[in-house]
Amino acid sequence: MARILGIDPGSTITGFAVIESGAQPRSIVIDCIRLPRTDFPTRLGLIFKGLSEVIETYGPDQMAIENVFVSRNAASALKLGQARGAAICAAAARGIPVAEYTPTQIKQAIVGRGHADKTQIQHMIQVLLGVSGGLQADAADAAGVAICHVHHARTASRMRVAVSTTGRRA
Repeated sequence: MARILGIDPGSTITGFAVIESGAQPRSIVIDCIRLPRTDFPTRLGLIFKGLSEVIETYGPDQMAIENVFVSRNAASALKLGQARGAAICAAAARGIPVAEYTPTQIKQAIVGRGHADKTQIQHMIQVLLGVSGGLQADAADAAGVAICHVHHARTASRMRVAVSTTGRRA
């Protein structure tokens, strides 16, 4: 059973979730790193430090992170990319493999359609992981990234079995 660290990167709030894969994924922690209003390099350092502490505390085997989506505001997209970089570096510094998923892939894996809204994601995370009470949107998104990774890993594993059994690609 693998432990997956899911990340929803942000320059003001970075969501994170650690889940255990298995027949039914199980939530270990779902939370956020809330960053103070300070200069941007300091916030990047806090993302790295905060996620390093999460990794140290919960010992994930793999990390999954949401890809940058292109928005209308190029400056916001660049900041998001830098926040992703700080998160990826926290995993890479500990030798943890990182997988990346688009927002559409994540929504498809959680809700069944690629254009779900935040409330649908929050609801499905509560259902899929048996979480009671409200979830902050960024934390729920991070759990969605982790669950998406579990689904994709299972599919890849089935494909490897099919190829090894039949000797040909599906």
